[in-house]
Amino acid sequence: MREGVPFRALPDETRLDMPVQSLRTRPPRNGRPLSQPRTVFLRRAYILCGTALLTALGAREIYLVMNVAGLTLLERVVLVLFVLLFAWISFSFVSSLAGFVSLVAKGGWKLGIRPDTPLPELKGKTALLLPTYNEEPTRIMAGLQAIYEDLGKAGAQDKFDVYILSDTTNPDVWIAEEAAFLALRDRTGGHERIFYRRRPKNTERKAGNISDWVKRFGGAYEVMIILDADSVMTADSLVRLASAMENHPDVGLIQTLPVIVNGTTLFSRLQQFAGRIYGPMIAHGIAWWHGSEGNYWGHNAAIRTRAFAEQAGLPELRGRKPFGGHILSHDFVEAALMRRAGWAVHMVPGLHGSYEESPPSLTDVAIRDRRWCQGNLQHAAVLPARGLHWVSRLHMLQGIGSYITAPLWLIFLATGMAIALQNRFTTPDYFGDGVSLFPTWPAQDPVRAAWVFVATMGVLLLPKLFSYIALLADPWTRRRSGGAIRALLSVLLETLIMGLIAPVMMLIQSLAVFDILAGRDSGWNAQRRDDGSIPLRDVARRYIPHTLFGLAAGILAYAVSISLFFWMSPIILGMVLAIPLAAWTASRNAGQLFRKLGLLLIPEESEPPAVLTRVNELARQLGGAPDLHPIDRLVSDPVLMSAHRAMLPPQRLRKSDADLAVGLAKLEETEGTLDDVRAELSTKELSAILLDARGLDRLMTLSGR
Repeated sequence: MREGVPFRALPDETRLDMPVQSLRTRPPRNGRPLSQPRTVFLRRAYILCGTALLTALGAREIYLVMNVAGLTLLERVVLVLFVLLFAWISFSFVSSLAGFVSLVAKGGWKLGIRPDTPLPELKGKTALLLPTYNEEPTRIMAGLQAIYEDLGKAGAQDKFDVYILSDTTNPDVWIAEEAAFLALRDRTGGHERIFYRRRPKNTERKAGNISDWVKRFGGAYEVMIILDADSVMTADSLVRLASAMENHPDVGLIQTLPVIVNGTTLFSRLQQFAGRIYGPMIAHGIAWWHGSEGNYWGHNAAIRTRAFAEQAGLPELRGRKPFGGHILSHDFVEAALMRRAGWAVHMVPGLHGSYEESPPSLTDVAIRDRRWCQGNLQHAAVLPARGLHWVSRLHMLQGIGSYITAPLWLIFLATGMAIALQNRFTTPDYFGDGVSLFPTWPAQDPVRAAWVFVATMGVLLLPKLFSYIALLADPWTRRRSGGAIRALLSVLLETLIMGLIAPVMMLIQSLAVFDILAGRDSGWNAQRRDDGSIPLRDVARRYIPHTLFGLAAGILAYAVSISLFFWMSPIILGMVLAIPLAAWTASRNAGQLFRKLGLLLIPEESEPPAVLTRVNELARQLGGAPDLHPIDRLVSDPVLMSAHRAMLPPQRLRKSDADLAVGLAKLEETEGTLDDVRAELSTKELSAILLDARGLDRLMTLSGR
């Protein structure tokens, strides 16, 4: 805080209406023309026809495999499931093939965004929003400081206002956030450009956090750029995004391709390697045929504030949780609603300088996936909305399919096992109930089945080969990924380990789907971003069901035949090894060992961009938050206490509740010290006290200050 200058955590409000949208009424399009490639129709025809052709070929072959002597009921089930699942992977394959061509041809550019042009001058101000929920404040402030300094080097600092939008509920983190915010302002001198707002009630989660800002401050900004708590973006990417929005008034949203960085555990380094090597090809593919009907991933994207306010007010879904209530995976729906009203939504995968981090372990991914699964399944209620573009509906179907396919694979495998068991232990009825001169032999075509298996693996794995070829064609990326040989070994290593993890993820996602269908809500937990270590006892307890399932599948397969056991061995092995796999991949030592060997390297690891180097440097310098109780931190720091009081919401917004009443009563009754108060107050009571001027006054009295 600056001496003699009144403290203000926020600027004056410039309100903007954000009406809740109806899913039953089509809004006016306002006649906006779209920035659409002329060839987009042909591109989409290629994607759909290519998928249909591959699926038809796969369906024909599996039918010939199964229909040697007529189809039983179980065989019909396998046939239907195979066609559905093969269509799913064929769609990804055809899109990836288009992405390979675009990547090798150096495509992926839109809206005048090019890396080889001078940095444009911005006309207006852009808001940089960072929503946070119980995250470690030091890492957040380190990232924001690095971004802010980079904007200063680019001469664009005066064109961006930074907002830290807190939904934090943990009082320890809340007070640490406020202290870190004040320190960030002092270190950067950004008192007029860096702001902090905490909501006392985190209604509608992240979507509600953003909409609260739009309603209060959105009128002052034409463009807002959304970050995540672990996001980092270069000044170059931020300025080019904001400039593209200024120069294309029909565009409502531009999504970048965030690169996963800073992985330390083996699991996070596998994730970041896969994202960096395979991700660009996938992103180039979808950008190539999405055109102006792109998607939104919730962060590292530029959004036209007025378009968002007009169209992205999310309705509450009918019914109870988990399918009803507030929309969890809000980003897909927000993009679809904006596109419904005629705003273009683009992805620009060629734009570099957009980064994020990965969960450190399989366990953390599973926790996050549970929430994402519920959010994507909720989209089934949004699909019938009036006026949505068919590509927007396809985005939501893809999100649903990314989780529904897990139980479908599980049912497919279980049904195949049931057929094998039936053939092994049931006495065949060669002549059936009807009259026939010839017997009916219960059999499948094993040679053709082998070729179907090879083709399926090809559709699944060939995109990785394409990505590796694209890597070889890019000398800069190839050298910084360890060279051709190490990169190839890394691809093989990632394929092997993630192939073993895949059946475990299949079970995790299947259980999540069944759990949600049973009516259980996912809740909202903060994401871990530390080294990923979990006590072995906890790992064993979490993954023992997966191990037992794998053992049971192995015993059944072996009971049928040794050949079936070997066919299923990759799936069985992954599930049987679930416990050691989860523990080993969560290890930081294992991750660093592969880094020393030059494996799983990415260019951003070999030659980090300046902004990432600065983030990590600041994180080390700042260290963790002091181990102080929030009461002690406030009463011992008059500057922080003064700022905290100034940042309290108006009394009319602080509804009285039982926690506040009980907390105030405890404070009034105590005749002891702050030590007694800390022991007496629950977390909710403490939060209520820290939000109330009377409680703060009583704390100061008890402290003797």
